[in-house]
Amino acid sequence: MSELRWNPILEQWVITATHRQDRTFLPPRDFCPLCPTRPGGAPTEVPSETYQIAVFENKFPGLTPKPAEPAVQGSELYKVDAGQGVCEVILYSPNHDNSLANESVRGIRGLIDVWTDRYEELGSRDYIKYVFIFENKGKEIGVTLTHPHGQIYAYPFIPPKIERELDSSRRFHERTGRCLFCSVMEEERRDGRRMVAENEAFAAFVPFYAGLPYEVHILSKPHRGSLLDFAEPERDDLARLLKVVLLKYDNLWGKSLPYVMVLHQSPTDGLPHDYYHFHIEFYPPYRTKNKLKYLAGSEAGAGTFINDTLAEEKAEELRRAEPSSQF
Repeated sequence: MSELRWNPILEQWVITATHRQDRTFLPPRDFCPLCPTRPGGAPTEVPSETYQIAVFENKFPGLTPKPAEPAVQGSELYKVDAGQGVCEVILYSPNHDNSLANESVRGIRGLIDVWTDRYEELGSRDYIKYVFIFENKGKEIGVTLTHPHGQIYAYPFIPPKIERELDSSRRFHERTGRCLFCSVMEEERRDGRRMVAENEAFAAFVPFYAGLPYEVHILSKPHRGSLLDFAEPERDDLARLLKVVLLKYDNLWGKSLPYVMVLHQSPTDGLPHDYYHFHIEFYPPYRTKNKLKYLAGSEAGAGTFINDTLAEEKAEELRRAEPSSQF
């Protein structure tokens, strides 16, 4: 059962998906459902002996293309709607012990092409208003399967954080005639202290307003709204800079750093959003090598982050965490 319940206080939808309680939780390595199906072995989600990148619908989705009727009757205050949408899984590699950081630039470039294809195809469906591409990496984040993979949630509404970004971007553009994200990136590049890496088409930095110690944002230097707007050389540059940032994370303390990675891009609701700007955000959960940054009272209850570090110092640490070799 998948349904939407309206929170009238925060004015946003909550997804109720009770069947997800039964999803697979950290199975033994030999019974990973995301590995290829081996000859004579138990069938997995991938009916093939190998693959490069695989995409399929999530077996335990929060949203589904053909949802059942909601379990309860809504009211004027408590609106209810069917949980119509699409949830997909993207497998980065057949290698169970791999990670996106260990993929080649060519492999990451292929993933970007897959992201672009799924954004276009899912976004073309009339009931999809926003295509959200993300990765949860690491047990500290709460992943239930450790095989390297990302996900896509294609929502029938624009999520509240994106809506807030859209509103601020629109107001800034109306007031100044400029793109808010372009202005943020120009300020970061001009200051320089929070920059982590950059190439011709993209810049990576710990933002001035970072809520987490090692939060990194990647912005395109040319004004682009979505993956569909990038030229081939720009996609190449995105793959290269993603590789650099991921390696810096792993080199920071000599271990594979957990994170949440999210892609923010234009909605697919058919309306113009020329003022919005494509970007990627990373949220690593660690504040030191052995200490997690928990989202407690101020963050969870008030929505106000308390960062125990200076963005300038964390960016310097990441700049020093150079890859050991060129790629």
